[in-house]
This record gives sequence, structure tokens and C-alpha cells, in this order.
Amino acid sequence: MLRYNNIRSLHVSARLLRGQNLTEKIVQEHAVNLPKGKTVHTGDYVSIKPSFCMSHDNSWPVALKFMGLGATKIANPRQIVNALDHDIQNKSEKNLTKYRNIENFAKKHNIDFYPAGRGIGHQIMVEEGYAFPLNLTVASDSHSNTYGGIGALGTPVVRTDAAAIWATGQTWWQIPPVAKVELKGQLPKNVAGKDIIVALCGLFNQDQVLNHAIEFTGEEAIRNLPVDYRLTIANMTTEWGALSGLFPVDQTLLDFYKGRLQVVGPNHPRINERTLAELERRSKVLTPDSDARYAKTLTIDLSTLTHYVSGPNSVKISNTAYDLAQKDVKINKAYLVSCTNARLSDLKAAADVVCPTGDINNVNKVSPDVEFYIAAASSEIEQNARDAGIWQKLLAAGCRPLPSGCGPCIGLGAGLLEAGEVGISATNRNFKGRMGSKDALAYLGSPAVVAASAILGRIGAPEEVFGQKIPHSATGVKTTCEITPTDNSADSTSSSASSSAPIEILEGFPREIIGELVLCDADNVNTDGIYPGKYTYQDDVPKEKMAEVCMENYDSEFGGKTKTGDIVISGFNFGTGSSREQAATSLLARGINLVVAGSFSNTFSRNSINNALLTLEIPTLIEKLRAKFADAPKELTRRTGWFLRWDVPNAKVIITEGSLDGPVIFEQQVSELGQNLQEIIVKGGLEGWVKSKL
Repeated sequence: MLRYNNIRSLHVSARLLRGQNLTEKIVQEHAVNLPKGKTVHTGDYVSIKPSFCMSHDNSWPVALKFMGLGATKIANPRQIVNALDHDIQNKSEKNLTKYRNIENFAKKHNIDFYPAGRGIGHQIMVEEGYAFPLNLTVASDSHSNTYGGIGALGTPVVRTDAAAIWATGQTWWQIPPVAKVELKGQLPKNVAGKDIIVALCGLFNQDQVLNHAIEFTGEEAIRNLPVDYRLTIANMTTEWGALSGLFPVDQTLLDFYKGRLQVVGPNHPRINERTLAELERRSKVLTPDSDARYAKTLTIDLSTLTHYVSGPNSVKISNTAYDLAQKDVKINKAYLVSCTNARLSDLKAAADVVCPTGDINNVNKVSPDVEFYIAAASSEIEQNARDAGIWQKLLAAGCRPLPSGCGPCIGLGAGLLEAGEVGISATNRNFKGRMGSKDALAYLGSPAVVAASAILGRIGAPEEVFGQKIPHSATGVKTTCEITPTDNSADSTSSSASSSAPIEILEGFPREIIGELVLCDADNVNTDGIYPGKYTYQDDVPKEKMAEVCMENYDSEFGGKTKTGDIVISGFNFGTGSSREQAATSLLARGINLVVAGSFSNTFSRNSINNALLTLEIPTLIEKLRAKFADAPKELTRRTGWFLRWDVPNAKVIITEGSLDGPVIFEQQVSELGQNLQEIIVKGGLEGWVKSKL
């Protein structure tokens, strides 16, 4: 039976006439095989040919998947980048063998390769001009959002996608809803880009931007934000829940590249006089249309910010450094590492705290109770820091150097947090157990705050080191969040039909999907709940066993209450957690060919479509069902007596009560299921599609 995936609710007729935002315009330029005259918008599935695709230590698993598809030739070697950065301190023979395999594969296929020690892949992608303003660059790593800091649309892909790009040059993407984040005012002195994103994660902590693309706006405020700050902010839009975080191309960025040109020289293949002239031309043309649609608009007044710290163990908890200083939070370890905050300006900010006078013989020493680890984001940055005397000041203060790579940020190598310890880091994630023991506490702060805390022996601010008063934003941060009204009335039982012609359906693709809705009434149903972890790394689990254990950690009665052909409907953020593909394939094994939810984890969505499972995202429908059964006895899994019919050619979902022929109680327009996606589904998923192309 054919299956498909993740169609977001969208009114079709109104969208045909509106302009495009910057995200949609960049996707338009990188989309392939679009119908003539097709203008892409939020909700559309598109086949995309990214400018570049980076993978790091996972390059070998991607290579194994690539070869498992029967592929023998990289479609475009110039499109692929391999960079070793995650486990570079691991000198075991097993890891060194993997690294040799990656290097040999890259040499065999003429792929650009960067060895361990050259730097973190995302930083290399920026330094070497792969991620470049107004292009679309992906990576098989969640912090591909970083590229938005230099005006590139950067977004992560899973390993199957990466293998598909290696083999065919392209993969698929569904354009997410786009949120506008407007920055106003000017940052106070010593407040950094990290403080902005930490504040945003903590202040807007109710999933306002979950699975959105973000476009940062505010011409005056952004003009005064250094590019390094933009990279930090874009990097951590991942932790905020977004799929991308895009800054505009402005004069500040153009000046950054003119400076970069002096570093790389005139003959660089991607950063040169010709590409910069073309960038300047395109930056005047490729801007959001005046009538572009944004799902919501969030604003923050930068002038009301101070030093902010996330934690412990959550980016959704945000406090001022002033408040935490009053609580005397002692620390054991401090970190200035990672793709988030280990660029030259970050190292300088820390050095200015440990050595404010500039005299290396008169530095503020790291507290004897604290270990302070530093690693530049790339070997180029470390060399620049040495040339400027920055590195030496940090070492003189007692910092412990690590090689350019991910290291403790990902819980690898030296200096990890041990049970009972407290750490503060300029990295991106402080999830429980990520940087060491699950019994440790982790906080996030700017490089200056991390350096000050290392000196003080507790979480504090640089002003304390300087003998000054800590700014504490007594008036509070000024923010707003405005949701854009939808173009349709989702509650109507007779919503207007699309003004567009019916979608053309490929041979072998069904025109209608039907089934009874079975309610799994919970938000954040995670992949462990869908498919138990104890089976995840067993490669020989038969389909029958997968069907038996499907959803058993969520509800042991699920198997007895469902049957083949049912349609599961659940709450918001369905499929959160790990990236295991079995979360999708076990549902298929159970005979569940369609899942409806208020929203989905993006990784689950990608794994679903890559395995030919259908999901529909209709938040109004789950709310209606919850209202219907609000007073009923609690059941984790409930047969609803509501039936769903999806009219694929006309992009409409119809809900009836009692039977498929019962009274209509709800109708909803959904996104078009274009032929590019239909073709992937007809082939049984992305791997089958790739094999057909080979």
C-alpha cells in the first residue's frame, strides 16, 4: 500500500496571489522540477538541489548508506564536503579506522575533505565559502542553522537525505511556516549575541517557533550586530526549536566578506571579486516582498537586555547573570568551545576579562576550584588568536587548551562534567547528561560571562571582575508575539475550495486515503514511546515483532485497540526525541499508514517521508477531538467514530461522523502533494527513489 507524509494545514486560494518571504525565495532558486509558473510557499513540498552538503564524523555511516543504495558515483563531487570534528580526541584504533575510511572515500570520489584538527565543520563551511549568502546549504547535523548568520538558508538533513544528495544531487524539503523576529534598539555595552539568543530561548519558551523557519529583521539593530553575533544567534535557533535562522544580507555582511577576501586571497574558488560582485547585485533583488506572509512576528528590544544565562539543564530557563550572582552558584568547570562561540571575537571577549589591562603579566587567574577549557572553532581562528596574543592571555590565566573540534560540547574527550559538578559553557546545549554525567548541572552563557565565572568560581558577570556594578535590566525585557491570522476558517464544515486546478496524480498513487481516527491523546509522544529503545539497535527484528511492540511504551493496550488501516491522531510535537527511523517503520508494520497530529518533530517528519509514511498536520482537528472527549473517562488510545477522507487531487480533508458516509463535521484544505513527492512515495520512500534514479 502506498503511503505519504506531513501535510500542513494551508488555505490554497489566498496564497496564490501573495508575495514571497526571503526563505521562500531562496528555496525557489534551489528547487528542481517545479511545474511551469509554480511559486513556492509555506507548506509546499519541493525537490531541492542544495549548493552544498556537509557531513562530519557521520560521513562513514552516510557512505555505507550511499553504497547500500547501489550507488557507485557521487552525482556532483563539488557539492559534498566531509569534515572530521566530533570525536577528534579519540585515538582508538576503531575511531582512527573510521577516520581513514572517510578520508579514503573522499579521495576516491574527489570530495573536499578536512581532517581532524582543521576545525568544526560548520565553521569551515563559513570560512571556506561553501555556506554563502543567499544560497541553500545543508548538513547532516542539527546546527546547520548556523549558516543563516551569513545570510545562507542553512537547515539540517538526516543521513538518508545526505546519501540521496551524494547519489543524485538532490533531496526533498517541505517549506515550514516562517516566523519574523524583529530586533529593535541597540545592545548595551558588553552584552553579546549569545545574550540575545539565550534571552529569546528563555522568554519565548512555549514552542512559539517550533519547526519554523526564522527570518531576523530590524535594519538598524541588525546593522550594528557583528557577523559573529549573527552566527551565534543563528546557531542556537536550533535549540529554540527552529529549522533555520536567517539574517538578511546588508552592508555589514558585505563588508565582512570584503575583509574575508583579504584573508583567502584573490583566487579562492568561492570567495573572490566575482562572487562578491554577484552577491552585492543579488542582495538588492533577493529581498522579501512587501506582501510576504509570516506565520507570526516576535519582537525584542535589545536595549533592554543584559547578560543572560540558560539553565540549569535547559535552554528554556533563562536568568540574568545579576540574579544568579546573588544566588552564589559555585561552578567546577567552564568551557569556551564549539561552533557556537569559539570564533576570534569570542576568544577576545574572554581574554579581555582575564586580562583587561592588556598586560599578560597581570592577568586575572582562573579560580583554583575551576577547570576552564578552551578550543578555537578552527585552526585558522586559533592561529589568528595566537598572532593577536589572545591565546597566550587565556593560557596565562590558567585555561586548558583543547584541539579545534566539538569535544566536551557533545560529551566527547577531556574535561567532561562529572556527577555532582556544575559547569557553565559558551556552547549551544545544556541538556541533562550531554556534557558528561546526567547528575551534573550545566548552564550556558556568553564568552565574557563564562570567563568571569571561571575567575570568580561562581556564575557571575564581567563587571564583577572589573569592580563595576552588574547591569540587571531592572525594567525588564520588552518583547511581543503576534500570531498572523490564518487565511481560512478551519472550523467551517464547508471551507471554500481551492481556486487552483486539481493536482495531477502520478500512476500508482492513490487519489483518496480513508480510515477511522484513533486518538492517542498526548503531546510530545516521543520515539521511545513509539518504538522501544531496547529494539533500536537490533538489526534483525522482524516486521511482525515491530508491529507487536509499536507504541507499547506509550500504551500497552495500543495493539489491542487498533487495526490495519486505522489513522492515528495525536497531539503536538509527535515523534520528538531520537532520530530512530523505526519510529516510522514500526507504525507502517502495524498497518498504520497515516498519522495526524497537531504538529510533528521535524526529524520524525523526515524519517516518515523517507520511509513512505504519511502524516497530516491539522491542529484544529486534534483540538476538536479533545473537546469531544473532555468529559469521558481517560483512555491513552481511543477509537473515535470519526472518519477521515483525504481527497488528494483537490488537497482537501473531510471528516465524517459514524461512518465514511456519515454527516460532514469538518473540512480542511491542506498543502498540495506535488509530483516530486508523489514520485518518492510511489518508489516506497527516498531510498527506493534513489535506486530508481541509479
